[in-house]
Amino acid sequence: MSDLAWTCVVAEDEALLRRSLLDQLRQAWPALRVVAECDDGAGALEAIAELRPEVAFLDIRMPGLSGMEVAAAAAEASPGTRIVFVTAYDQYAVDAFERGAIDYLLKPVAPARLEATVQRLQAREGNDAAALAALLERLGPLRPPADAPPPLTWITASAGRETRLVLVEDVAYFRADNKYTTVVTAEGEALLRTPLRELLDMLDPTMFKQIHRSTIVNLKAIAGIIRDDSGRGTVRLKSRPETLPVSQTYMPLFRHM
Repeated sequence: MSDLAWTCVVAEDEALLRRSLLDQLRQAWPALRVVAECDDGAGALEAIAELRPEVAFLDIRMPGLSGMEVAAAAAEASPGTRIVFVTAYDQYAVDAFERGAIDYLLKPVAPARLEATVQRLQAREGNDAAALAALLERLGPLRPPADAPPPLTWITASAGRETRLVLVEDVAYFRADNKYTTVVTAEGEALLRTPLRELLDMLDPTMFKQIHRSTIVNLKAIAGIIRDDSGRGTVRLKSRPETLPVSQTYMPLFRHM
């Protein structure tokens, strides 16, 4: 594959770091065409699934889906996309990247290191799926940073003139509602004055997963997932009669359910 044909998705939630990486990429790889810039994991995964770029630069820690979760899902959504992790991880993780022969960049990104990564990308085609899978298993779930605030345990939401105190563990799912978010429990619905995208970063990622651009579901509220022949899915809930669509992009996140 000629480097003239390469397209790229860059995902980094910090705007200054994203801009810096983009500027460095223009210097190190002028022919590379950036087709999407993303500031969260869900946006990155959707861009990769839709645009199928030759390479994706993924920050490990992003709101919502982590870079590792995006990579795991992208392996099915766009298997030809090479993954380069951008990380501020400790030496343990760097050693894992090295042993797995997976491309990575350590923050702050050094120009010489980026040039070496570009050369490796241009010299090889396709992902080593086995190496990527082994790396993701070795690293395991992300631990929150030491200075990260604890996830939400309760929220206040409005139902008409009433303000309700809702335990987060009692929420079946959250649904985007213009600039606000609808909170759905077994007892009914209420309105939260926080956009879905901001809310996602405040929730426990081991309990809540985005399944659609407009929906976050509590994994403990899921009774089952029905898969259709097109690759899409439908979530059945334990305490609610309605079902929730799962975008094809997010289905790989539920492969073990």
